[in-house]
Amino acid sequence: MDQPIKTGLLAFGMSGRIFHAPFLNANPAFSLDAIVERNTKKARQLYPEIKSYDTIDELINDPTLELIVVNTPNFAHFDHAKAALEAGKHVLIEKPIAPTSAEAKALFDLGRKLNREVLVYQNRRWDSDVMAVKQVLETGKLGKIVEVHFRYDRWRPEIGPKVFKETPMPASGLLYDLGPHLIDQTLDLFGKPLSFTKTLGEFRMKTEVPDYAFLHLKYAEGMNVFLYASMLVAKPLPGFVLHGTRGSFIKKRSDVQEAQLDQGMSPLALGFGVEEAGMEGELTFINPETEKMETEYVPSLKGNFMGIFDAVHQTIRHKKPFPISEDNIITQLSIIE
Repeated sequence: MDQPIKTGLLAFGMSGRIFHAPFLNANPAFSLDAIVERNTKKARQLYPEIKSYDTIDELINDPTLELIVVNTPNFAHFDHAKAALEAGKHVLIEKPIAPTSAEAKALFDLGRKLNREVLVYQNRRWDSDVMAVKQVLETGKLGKIVEVHFRYDRWRPEIGPKVFKETPMPASGLLYDLGPHLIDQTLDLFGKPLSFTKTLGEFRMKTEVPDYAFLHLKYAEGMNVFLYASMLVAKPLPGFVLHGTRGSFIKKRSDVQEAQLDQGMSPLALGFGVEEAGMEGELTFINPETEKMETEYVPSLKGNFMGIFDAVHQTIRHKKPFPISEDNIITQLSIIE
């Protein structure tokens, strides 16, 4: 068996507590060895065997660590990832990897030079609802895709407490927060667009950063993809709407993993990642046998954030291509920036 990848986390806020530590602890391919906690040492209460460092420099320079999870604020991703690479570590970097495509390319180039992996954490490919969309597309029941709508609707009229998201600085604002997910899912399913247009807006009282984003991506043969993110939607619309020459598929955003992890559920627990009943996607299509319109309800596969950690392990230990490619990330940031 492979030796577990000895891993350090640069922060233990929401991202570290929910999206990283539970999986690194539960996956036998990893060893969660160290976490940076400047003030309260909450991680030790859950993971008593870890080293708890006071500073990022101390953790990055721990000679026993192989992989550093860069989950600090967006504007700091580039500097912290660069420092970790120069210290001889592989890096798993939260989205967005950097504020600009040029900085992202610099990190990938540095990783190649130092023979270290630069991996980007796009966990939402493993959402149950996203996997349901992919599953339906693979059946071919929709025919040739004509029009696609993906959206994140939220009702958060107040200004949030996270300064790095709400203050004008590199990689702040809603497009940098949710845009990487929307664009990554689109690139994964449909590839690179021929062209795009972008509209940003600032609508909340006293907002200093965009809190609305709309992207229109154009593809060959006239296919259009529309991506939306907004903090001012009181009644969310379905997160996924796809129309094709043979039918349509409509699905609410319904992945439960984040909520379950926030409640302390283990990724290994029975029922983890399983959507609630009644959240099935609605597929309306022309049955090829009868040529009549039918409707069926499509249950989602189990959500599986562990999938991205399995991919990290395969890339670091066995040099298998990481599913979130460098080209995907550069394209994503070239659209966002």
